[in-house]
Amino acid sequence: MATAPSRLSASTSASVSVAEPAPGAGPGGGPPRIVPRRRAGRRLSAAAALLVFALVLRSVVLNDAFQWDVVGRYFTTSAVLSGLLLTLWLTGVVMVLGFAAGTLLAVMRLSDSPVLRTLSWGYVWIFRSTPLLVQLLFWFNIGALYPTVGLAIPYGPELFSVKTVNLLGPTLTAVIGLTLHESAYAAEVVRGGILSVDPGQTEAAQALGLSRPRTLRRIVVPQAMRSIVPTAGNMLIGTLKGTSIVSVLAVHDLLYSVQLVYNQNYQVIPLLMVATLWYVAVTTVLSAGQYYVERYYARGTSRGGDASTGTKPFRFTKRRYMYGG
Repeated sequence: MATAPSRLSASTSASVSVAEPAPGAGPGGGPPRIVPRRRAGRRLSAAAALLVFALVLRSVVLNDAFQWDVVGRYFTTSAVLSGLLLTLWLTGVVMVLGFAAGTLLAVMRLSDSPVLRTLSWGYVWIFRSTPLLVQLLFWFNIGALYPTVGLAIPYGPELFSVKTVNLLGPTLTAVIGLTLHESAYAAEVVRGGILSVDPGQTEAAQALGLSRPRTLRRIVVPQAMRSIVPTAGNMLIGTLKGTSIVSVLAVHDLLYSVQLVYNQNYQVIPLLMVATLWYVAVTTVLSAGQYYVERYYARGTSRGGDASTGTKPFRFTKRRYMYGG
């Protein structure tokens, strides 16, 4: 009886063998090591792009024609800073008024009234079909069509009137022209954002007894902001740069202020670089703000973890199952 365990242990030990590691297996016979695919073309294209960028940057920095000392001397002068402030003021006013009017036009476009839909569509069609410069010149010369603007009782006396030349100055003309132009594009941006919201949200709000204005304000618009913000950010940056066109109306924005300076000292290239650097700096700040606003409105909407939205990636967790028996 004493020899049975020894025979069992001997047979067991004889049956156990060390498996040979499979070809390509990791150390210790573990799972195979995953080697990333070598992409030689990507590395070569990246190296070529960096080389081209370095050459362009070197040619700009070392080019004496840019006169960087003159750029630094005029970069923070009072004339340039006052033009920059007017540019920022125009951008802010036009964006606020443009999106206020654009939201109203978008609601009209989505209404059940065919008259409101037609009027909204006609407004967007006209102002998107006309170049911005043509609109500004038209409003600047509006006095040729309407010399006076006033208020009168129908078939009665005139209460008051004012000459259009005295009413619409260059700055006010720029605000009116830019606002009407931007509101047409803002209407389509807001309308697209509203249409991106699931119709079930509106149906659920109506089932709860919410009115349509409150449903739009509290339910639809907050969800539509996720689609509105990226395009609105692009419009904001485009409006900032588009304000330079008001220089044709002698509005003292950043570009016109720079033009006044180089018309006196004939330093055209350095002064244009001053305006360019200010536009780049302000655009960079606005782009950073757009990034954080997008991340705020995109919370909890991405499962993959996107760097542009700042959401955390979706993680799978291991579960332990208990088996009875």
